[in-house]
Amino acid sequence: MSVLFISDLHLAPERPAVTRAFLSFLHETAAHAEALYILGDLFEAWVGDDDPTDLAAEVQDSLCQLSESGVALYVQHGNRDFLLGKRFSQRCGATLLGDETVLDYRGHRALLMHGDALCTDDVDYQRFRRKARNPIYKWCLSHLPLKRRQKLASDWRAKSMAANSNKASAIMDVNAAAVEAVMSKHQVALLIHGHTHRPNRHPLPGGERIVLGDWHDSGWVLVMTDQGCELQSFTISNTETGV
Repeated sequence: MSVLFISDLHLAPERPAVTRAFLSFLHETAAHAEALYILGDLFEAWVGDDDPTDLAAEVQDSLCQLSESGVALYVQHGNRDFLLGKRFSQRCGATLLGDETVLDYRGHRALLMHGDALCTDDVDYQRFRRKARNPIYKWCLSHLPLKRRQKLASDWRAKSMAANSNKASAIMDVNAAAVEAVMSKHQVALLIHGHTHRPNRHPLPGGERIVLGDWHDSGWVLVMTDQGCELQSFTISNTETGV
């Protein structure tokens, strides 16, 4: 058996090929695992658990089928879907994880994070993150009319794209000191995270940092077994061309 880790799928109606790849992954791969961990940004934007879209319903139904089949399902908030709540988790049969979760699995001890909190050099984003994760702010936001939340999500995405285009690449990556501090805090030798869209395995003194990839032209999954971890990728076929 194995435990699987994915992140940064950014599911959206405009990206049907990625949605189909994810649903196939659930049926063909995740169904044979012991557990699936989704470490943030499952959706490009999640405006609340009352999301009425067909995409939201299809994904939740498929996740529910997976959890009902006996696969343990865990979901962590990302910077795009920080409003995922109890209704979502109950419908999917998923457990919502904290921002810093330690996993003990068959001799492996790993810290699981989305990864955005580690990008401390991006001062503007960290300011937004502190506001967005404030329980009072989240409560107020979730009680706005649905159309207002959808408009806010669209505006945030546009502003994020514009801001990131003007930032140095290094600023949007994790800060080494922040990585060292959080791994020391939890006394772990392995850190698994996403967010940066830079899939890789980084050796550290006495340990390792594994970065999950975003789903675009390729899908990414980290497979953990008794023997160790393997970061895998696969091609996502285009809707119209089938390639």
